[in-house]
Amino acid sequence: MEGIVVQKYGGSSVADAERIRRVARRVVATHQTGRPVVVVVSAMGDTTDHLIELAHQISPSPPKREMDMLLSTGEQVSIALLAMAIQEEGAEAISLTGAQVGIRTDSQHMRARIQEVRTERILHELSQGRIVIVAGFQGIDDLNDITTLGRGGSDTTAVALAAALKAERCEIYTDVDGVYTADPRVVPEARRLEWVAYGEMLELASLGAVVLQPRAVEYAAQHGVVLWVRSSFVEGPGTVVREVSPMEHARVVVGVTHDRNVAKVVVVDVPDRPGVAHQLFNALAQEEINVDMIVQTTKAQQATDLLFTVTRDDLPRAKQIVEAVARDLGATAVQEDPSVAKVSIVGAGMMSHPGVAARMFGALAEGGINIHVISTSEIKISCLIDEERVEEAVRRVHQAFRLDQLDSEEAPAPQEATS
Repeated sequence: MEGIVVQKYGGSSVADAERIRRVARRVVATHQTGRPVVVVVSAMGDTTDHLIELAHQISPSPPKREMDMLLSTGEQVSIALLAMAIQEEGAEAISLTGAQVGIRTDSQHMRARIQEVRTERILHELSQGRIVIVAGFQGIDDLNDITTLGRGGSDTTAVALAAALKAERCEIYTDVDGVYTADPRVVPEARRLEWVAYGEMLELASLGAVVLQPRAVEYAAQHGVVLWVRSSFVEGPGTVVREVSPMEHARVVVGVTHDRNVAKVVVVDVPDRPGVAHQLFNALAQEEINVDMIVQTTKAQQATDLLFTVTRDDLPRAKQIVEAVARDLGATAVQEDPSVAKVSIVGAGMMSHPGVAARMFGALAEGGINIHVISTSEIKISCLIDEERVEEAVRRVHQAFRLDQLDSEEAPAPQEATS
């Protein structure tokens, strides 16, 4: 089926009845152009947070399978209400859960990965002239158990459906009108990007920009799905996320991000011998705890200090695991510090421009902002700093790279992005 449009609406876009009616009118307007429409919806407003809080009132450590069963209900409320609203606008619509549309995942509850999308049901409903409303964030595994895809998983649902359906467009509607050079709440002069490359967007999303889920960007890049990030509240072209040729990488840095969901862990006086790092980080991996920045400091005595970061959400479990491994290794102490944050710059152009790191470090030094840890890749530089200085750091780095003067004409967006 040709011309399919996939639209995704986040929780803030469907937070109440009036916003649901507004989304319904936008969806029907797209449908009236003659194109088949598939809509992916998140849970209303803060529903997911409320359900998580409720679960922890019942159990300090609720089983992940039951959490998936609970959290998946939020999206089911949204899709049913939106289907009703669309029908009130005079169009036919049907709401379907992730299981009903054939989204098959692995069995990693609360962090499941999509393995297959079976499109038969969706294509049948579209052929009948119906708008298909799909519950985001969820799927079903080989045991027919409900699974969820992690925070922001509705983005991944939308991208996966767009790839499987070979959709003409995949539009991500949220409460902001695109991807910015920094968080506008922190840097009022931040500029909206007309376009951004997959790799840059993946780094931005992974480093704190909450516009898109990193896995959704990764999936889009793998399957060549072009994304349009737009506001569900105001009209505008938004930001296009797409493949970019090397000739278009005129911009050295495209954005500054920050992430407060960071905690530092230091294992002191670890024996300096082969296999120690593997033993420590393998234990964390077995519990599905992601580790980000890693620094090893060698001392004169046959020992090292191992420093790394995890999310604050994972810190309690990570500390238990690390303390157990540290005892086995004979390390002298395990220290933790949740009062840190990460500030990062991203840009594919920095690969061919020397001095980018020096400019970032200089901006932080001018403000007397101490750097705890530095992490780099070809297209990003991250610094771990004190959390209380993070907003100042973002503003200083944004100014140092003059991102408020970013010229969108350096590399124009594709014509269809503004259609």
